[in-house]
Amino acid sequence: MKLQELAPAEGSRKGGFRVGRGPASGNGKTSGRGHKGQKSRSGYSRKRGFEGGQMPLKIRLPKRGFNNKRFAEPLTAVNLGALEGFEAGATVTAESLLEKRILRKCPYGLKILGGGEIKTALTVVAAAFSESAKQKIEEAGGKCVLL
Repeated sequence: MKLQELAPAEGSRKGGFRVGRGPASGNGKTSGRGHKGQKSRSGYSRKRGFEGGQMPLKIRLPKRGFNNKRFAEPLTAVNLGALEGFEAGATVTAESLLEKRILRKCPYGLKILGGGEIKTALTVVAAAFSESAKQKIEEAGGKCVLL
């Protein structure tokens, strides 16, 4: 059996129901949409939160508070396992990770997470460290430097 010879089981695939094909079909003329009204028109689609032209509840309610999402500068996270390619005694920075293509971009800073293992002693320079990452780096004989 070849990949191009695969086919669905006989009778398992059913064609789409063709509407508007005359009165004998049982779904001619109005094509199952009934008479008049918004739902019978072409281009009708039910929009979430749409209340028929009435001002939606989401807009009617007062808005309060502050959301930092627009102004947030999230750190780029890297697991310890990704630092395994560096030789002992090396200094790991965001720039060195960009050079080695471990990161594609790092606009706001680097955070080191504790995923994976590290066996070589490295000096890691980052904006933040998780507790487990800090512990693993220091156990391997390395140093954590905060920016």
